[in-house]
Amino acid sequence: MDDAKKIIVALDYDNLDSVTNFVDSIDSELCRVKIGKELFTKYGPSIVKNIHEKGFEIFLDLKFHDIPTTVYKACISAFSLNIWMLNVHLTGGFDMSVSAMKAKQDCQSTSKLIGVTALTSLSDDDCIKIYGCKRIDQLKRLRDIGLEADIDGFVCSPYDINTLAVEDKIFVTPGIRTNNNTQDHHKVITPVDALQLGSTYLVIGRSITESPDPIKALKEIYQSL
Repeated sequence: MDDAKKIIVALDYDNLDSVTNFVDSIDSELCRVKIGKELFTKYGPSIVKNIHEKGFEIFLDLKFHDIPTTVYKACISAFSLNIWMLNVHLTGGFDMSVSAMKAKQDCQSTSKLIGVTALTSLSDDDCIKIYGCKRIDQLKRLRDIGLEADIDGFVCSPYDINTLAVEDKIFVTPGIRTNNNTQDHHKVITPVDALQLGSTYLVIGRSITESPDPIKALKEIYQSL
């Protein structure tokens, strides 16, 4: 898991021109990129192909959550795009998570399959209302599902890594900011602090995408690490 490219830039755009202009302004040697529901719903596999052609490895952030057969078929389709990383939502349960891993094996894919735990937007009160338990308890339930299914790692807040308390797994952490703007996340954290808490990869969006000089912003983050 010793990977020098720690940063995954979230391409949170709603149009192809903005994506293209941004991707052309950065260096695939410095980062990977994340394609989420908004872009993939609008442009489909073509957006993956376009960004691959520019040399970037892609985290396809679709958080699959459905019955096991549907998730298996969706993962087969996703892995066929030669993505670097894919995720499922662990609240779909053990059988669903196993089906996702089976899809990876059946495709003989080297892609990383990771599981979403409690969304970083959810507070303790939110988890009680939704799941009937505190956030820490929900994290432990979903961790156990992920471990039993033998997924490659977890999507979580850096603050949750200690609660998950597992070794030899990837931790992909959103909510990373170079300032204190929380936006849609319940808590945010700096890149340095996130790595100290055990993050493997840092998902960073606006701090880079809204910078007047994205390359400079990327290099400054790496220098801080």
